[in-house]
This record gives sequence, structure tokens and C-alpha cells, in this order.
Amino acid sequence: MKAGLLRFARNRMAVFGAAVLLALLAIVVLCPLLYPGDPFRLAGPPLQPPGQHFLLGTDTLGRDVAAGIAYGARTSLLVGVGATLAAILFGSIVGGLAGYYRGMMDVALMRVTEFFQTIPAFILAILIVAILSPSVPTEVLAIAAVSWPGIARLVRGEFVALGGREFVLACSGLGASDTRIIVRHLLPNCTSSIIAVGSLLIGTAILIESGLAFLGLGDPNVMSWGLIISAGRAVLRSAWWICAFPGIAILLTVLGINLVGDGLNEALNPRLRDR
Repeated sequence: MKAGLLRFARNRMAVFGAAVLLALLAIVVLCPLLYPGDPFRLAGPPLQPPGQHFLLGTDTLGRDVAAGIAYGARTSLLVGVGATLAAILFGSIVGGLAGYYRGMMDVALMRVTEFFQTIPAFILAILIVAILSPSVPTEVLAIAAVSWPGIARLVRGEFVALGGREFVLACSGLGASDTRIIVRHLLPNCTSSIIAVGSLLIGTAILIESGLAFLGLGDPNVMSWGLIISAGRAVLRSAWWICAFPGIAILLTVLGINLVGDGLNEALNPRLRDR
């Protein structure tokens, strides 16, 4: 672990991404102190440009854009991390069963996985949210439903590669149960790959959540970056800041997550350690 952290620290772009994410986490933690009250409240006159009274200006209703971005960061991280954890859990179960038992189970589970991969992810997420009604739990469910196939195929491939290794055969020969072999020996050897890929999934989940909110399919009672952009698109030419600053927040967040994911992949992937 220490060697992996050192390799990560030598990657300047990964360190930059980590700094961006730490700044975002600080904003999430401090936003109740920086902007107390409801982020939907009318803070001042509409369409005030960025300045002394409102750091990032106000939107068409007079809401503080900076407060909306701060509270929207909480929503994006909550949905992104929650959906990614759910996708990792379900995808690991499907991929682990397919890669360990092989045969008909492998064929059946991989055909289901491929079916989900043939459907455009964003379209499927829109369909799920529209059917179940917009809310944060629904968004998490929808994004997890379109994100798990990649994790399943990754875990399945790792299990197939590890299935013939000596330590697995030794455990099987000593009478270890399938559950023990999977949980205690196979999954821990896949952890580094799952962490690296899972970190990248968070960025994708944030993009999907922002897109759903932009289309009006987000939780209407929760502030979101996509909701702010949607509210400002009608006055984009005269009030550019309403769309620009949330867009920059999305860009920096997803960029930071991708940089950290690449850094984790280089630090934890044994195939890249000696390069």
C-alpha cells in the first residue's frame, strides 16, 4: 500500500486531480456555514452579474449561483458515489458467479450483461427515472443499472484469469467452500482493478446525473448543477454566468476524478508498475 501511494504521489496529474477533489469535499462540508439556509431561496435581484454582493451572480429568479453550486456538489457526489457503490456490488456478484462457475451460468449471465450494454446508457437511465418518478434514490438506481455491466465483465475476466492459479487449486483441494474461495481469495486479488475502474465510474455517474437534472428528471427539491444550467439556458447570451460556472464545476470534478482514477490504475495495477 505504501509503495502504491508513493507511485501515486509521483504522478503530478493524479495529485492535481486529488487536490481538485479535496477542494470539492471542503466545499461540500463547509457549504452550510458558507451559505446557510435553503439554496432555493431568493437571495437578491434576478440576473445580477458576478460581483461583490454575489460572488458568482444570481439566476433568473434571484437565487445565489454560488450557493447552488456548493449544494449541487453535495448532490453530485452523493449520487455519483452511491450509484458507483451499487454498480460495483451488483456487477461484482454477477461477474464473480460467471467467472467462477463458468458453463451455462457464465453464458446466461454474460448474455444478460451484453443485453444491457446494447442499450444506450443515458436513454435507459432516462427511461428508469421517468417510470419510477424523479428522486435521488431513483437516480442512484438508474445510474447503477446502466453502470454495472462494465464491472461485471471486469470481475469475470479477473476470475477466469485467477481460476487456474495454484493458490485457488490448493484451496479447492483442501476442501474450502466456493464462498470462501470467492470472498477470501479471488475478490481481494481483484480489488485494485475494481477500485481503479470504480473511481472512473463516479465521473460518468456525475455526468449522467447532471444530464438528467438538465432535462428536468432530477429531484425538484434538491439543488443540482444540471438544474442550474437548465434554468439559465434561456438567458445564456445575456447571463452567461448561470450556465458557465456550474459547467466549469462539472468539468473540473469529472476531470479530477478521471485523473485520480488513472493515477490509481497506474499505482495499483501490477502490469503497469514496472513501466
